[in-house]
Amino acid sequence: MKHDRDAFKEVWLVFDNEHGRFPLYPGESVWIEYAYTVCDDKWGNWFQRAVRLPTEQLEVQLAFPAALDPVVWGTETSMTAEASPLRTPPVRSDDGELRRFTWITTTPALHARYRLEWRFRARLERNMNQGEFR
Repeated sequence: MKHDRDAFKEVWLVFDNEHGRFPLYPGESVWIEYAYTVCDDKWGNWFQRAVRLPTEQLEVQLAFPAALDPVVWGTETSMTAEASPLRTPPVRSDDGELRRFTWITTTPALHARYRLEWRFRARLERNMNQGEFR
């Protein structure tokens, strides 16, 4: 863990073990796949991924209970530009009781930051300004 706070977590992948380090040299490539699950009482309504190394393809999959009727959208931010909508939208697929959203980009810009956000249409959300449910 690079940063581990209640409102923000950042994990850096390190290629090593008890026998030594395994660096990735120029011209080499590797497929990195990871997954994690977070309870909704510990998570906001977004996921963000920064691109810090040259990357050929970045794929993000989000899975939610279909009963919550989730919707997903996203933005891209770079060091020189403010947030703008993703160039391609997340693709939705229904798989039984799960609704999955998959978003893929190829050759993402170095230092770009991708943020996926969601809302559950079937869950009442409290409007803090009005004191009402919407």
